[in-house]
Amino acid sequence: MALPITDLIVATVSKMVDDSQSGAYREPSHSDLDFYISRAGLSNIDPKVQGQTVGKAKRVRAVLSWALDNDQVAGGKLVESLISKIRASGGFRETSENYVGNDVILRAVDAFNSEGYVLAMDGDLRSKNLESLSGRNLTEALRAYARRAKKGSEDAALLSGTSKDLLEATAAHVITVKFGAYPQQANFPALLGQAFVALGMATPEDPPSSTEAPCRVMERGMYHVAVGVNRLRNKEGAGHGRPWSSGITKVEAEAAVEVTGVIAGYMLDKLNTY
Repeated sequence: MALPITDLIVATVSKMVDDSQSGAYREPSHSDLDFYISRAGLSNIDPKVQGQTVGKAKRVRAVLSWALDNDQVAGGKLVESLISKIRASGGFRETSENYVGNDVILRAVDAFNSEGYVLAMDGDLRSKNLESLSGRNLTEALRAYARRAKKGSEDAALLSGTSKDLLEATAAHVITVKFGAYPQQANFPALLGQAFVALGMATPEDPPSSTEAPCRVMERGMYHVAVGVNRLRNKEGAGHGRPWSSGITKVEAEAAVEVTGVIAGYMLDKLNTY
């Protein structure tokens, strides 16, 4: 799974590669940045390659900011490489001359946490195991995946630490919050329908009315779209590689990912209002 990048992650990672406030040198070096930026395939927008003289923090911020808007997969690879390099250089160890500082690490921990990742104080970075989460913690983790899906992040369609996709996991979570458990053998349309009903959302089983709120028409449409997206899933490859069935075009996959994020996010927002 590719690491996510957001404005907050860009800011915190840029700070982590900078030299200390006292001006003392810290790894990674500019030469290290040459290597990692090149390996991520982002040299063409590196300020140094363009002849500019900038510090390490501004250099990394410029590259990652471009990647945020244009190539998040490459940006995620660069973030992962930089975190690994900082850790290997002692950036997370207080006794090291390369220590980045407690406040900087805590800000990075918060930034990655909000995107469904756990950054330990020793620099170990991994995705959250959703099967170990419950209640509000699971709600926030699912919300992070929904935000990423809305941006078209294909790897947000299948969740780390579970065989479920985002919509299925969200439906199961809603029912568990409402009733204490969910029917594990239920097929996806039934599970989703139960979650919609638990949230007071309209399903195709509710007859339309000329006096009903327009949002209920939208919710019926969401149900149909969610079932359609679920049918596009690569059931044999869940959790491994491309999450979509063969024959699905890139345009169709991107639309499926984004609408998954919209529907899951809507359900989680409705859950918070109850």
